[in-house]
Formats: sequence, C-alpha cells, structure tokens
Amino acid sequence: CLDLLHMQCSAAGAAFCYLLSSLVGHKIVNRYFPERLRNWKKQASHHRQDMLWYIIFLRITPFLPNWFINLASPIVGVPMLPFFLGTFLGVAPPSFFFIRAGTTLYQLTTTSSNVSLGSLLFLGLMAVLSLLPVFFRRALKRKLE
Repeated sequence: CLDLLHMQCSAAGAAFCYLLSSLVGHKIVNRYFPERLRNWKKQASHHRQDMLWYIIFLRITPFLPNWFINLASPIVGVPMLPFFLGTFLGVAPPSFFFIRAGTTLYQLTTTSSNVSLGSLLFLGLMAVLSLLPVFFRRALKRKLE
C-alpha cells in the first residue's frame, strides 16, 4: 500500500517538474547542461518507438539522474504519457530495494547478513526485464524487413 502511494507521488512530482520545465525550463537546461542535453536528445530519438520501456529502464538504473530526466524530458521531446507511466512503473523496483535495505539495516544485529546481494540481484533483474520488450520488438522488426 505504501509502495503504491510512493509510486503515485513520485510520478505526480516528476510530472509537475516535467510541466514546469516545458513552460520555463528550456533556456535554463540548455544553458547549464548543453552537452548532456544533446546526448540525451540523440538517445531519446533513438528509443522513440520504445519510450515507455526506455523511461522505465532509466528510472531503475542510475545512468541519468532523475532530476535531469524530469527537467530534460519535455525539451528532448519525450511525450507526457510514457514519461508518467514509465516513472510510475520504474520507481517500484528501486523503492522495493531501498525499503528492503532499510528494513534489513533496522533488524541487523550483526554484520553477517547476505540480504543485500539478493536485493541487488532483484534490481538488476528488473532492469534487464524492462529492456526485453525493446529487444523483442527490434528482433521482430529485423526479421520482417
């Protein structure tokens, strides 16, 4: 229940940042992050067909900071719907990891615990799974061409 609330709040907050950036963020982001913005614009256009899965992957992994994704998405042409849904779905695996890590740290009385390995493996698995639809679609497209 709390995780669902967290997902809703994260997606709503990110959407608010997206909207603010679309209104007043162009000059600021272009001025302070021109190279990073150019690079991400190329990546975003490359993943145009799979934008939902790309956003989910970015939210699960630490390749781009979330604040930059929020600010730059409207500038590089990421539509609101895949941005919002990708954020909503993409914050769940890291949240699960951090909630589990916090619970484990709270319960630990000794340093001989291996719970963090399982959490890291889970997070990695979620990142890989978020890319599978992209790979399947591209493989199918290559076979049909």
